[in-house]
Amino acid sequence: MTGIWGIVNVTPDSFSDGGRYLDADRAVEHGLRLRAEGAMVLDVGGESTRPGAERVGADVEQQRVLPVIEGLAAAGAPVSVDTINASTAAAAVRAGARIVNDVSGGLADPDMLAAVAESGADYAIGHWRGFSADMYAHAEYRRAAREVAGELRERMGEAAAAGIAPSRLIVDPGIGFSKKGGQNWGVLRGLDEIIALGPRVLVGTSRKRFLAETLDADPAGVSEARRDLATAVTSALAARAGVWAVRVHDVGATRDALAIVHAWEG
Repeated sequence: MTGIWGIVNVTPDSFSDGGRYLDADRAVEHGLRLRAEGAMVLDVGGESTRPGAERVGADVEQQRVLPVIEGLAAAGAPVSVDTINASTAAAAVRAGARIVNDVSGGLADPDMLAAVAESGADYAIGHWRGFSADMYAHAEYRRAAREVAGELRERMGEAAAAGIAPSRLIVDPGIGFSKKGGQNWGVLRGLDEIIALGPRVLVGTSRKRFLAETLDADPAGVSEARRDLATAVTSALAARAGVWAVRVHDVGATRDALAIVHAWEG
C-alpha cells in the first residue's frame, strides 16, 4: 500500500503554510497530529524551496528543524529532514532523522553525498536543475518524463559511487522543480519511467501551482481546500501507477483517497 509523508514546514515563507508552525512546540504538535492521521513519515523542513525563495543559512535552518526532529523522534515518529545542506543533514540524523530528503539530489551541496553515506540514513534524491530563485530558467524539456528519469539515473550513479547502497535510495521526480505547468503533467503521465529506475518512488504534488493552474485561470484564487482535493486525486493516481509514497500537507484527505483506490483494486 502506498504510504504518506506528512509535511512539517518550520519556515516563515513556505508557499502554503509558511509561519504556521515556526514555533517548535507547535510544529511537533502538528507533526504528531499528521502521524495520528496516517502519515508513515514526517518530513521536516526549515528552508522554503518555493519558486523565488531566498536561501537561508544552514545555522538558521538547523535552529528551526533540530528541536522539532528531536521532539518527533522522541515520540517515536519516523522523521525525514528536507534539506539541501550537508551539515543540516548530518545534524538532523544525529537528532533522530532516518531519511535525508534532498530535493537537489546532491547537486546543491558537494558534501551532501558523503555526509549521507556516512550517516547511514536513507536518501531521497529529488530531480533538480537549479535553486528556487531561477528554477524556471531551466524548464526546457522535449520528453519530460524520459529526461527526468535519465537525470535521476545519473544522480543514483553518483550516490552509489559515494557509498550509498541502492537499498537506501528513494527517487523523487521533483514535481514543480524547474518544471512549468504542462511539464509536470508530462512527468506524472510517465511515472512508469521513474518507477523503472528501481528505487522506491516518492511523489509530491501537494498544493502546487500547476494544480491551481489546472483548476482556474486565476491560480491565486484557488483555495487551500481545492488544492488539497486536487492533491488527493493526483496522489491516488500516483498510487495506482505504483509509487511507494506521496508527500502531502493534508494527510487525512490523501489517506481517504488512497483507501478508496485500494478498495477499488481489491
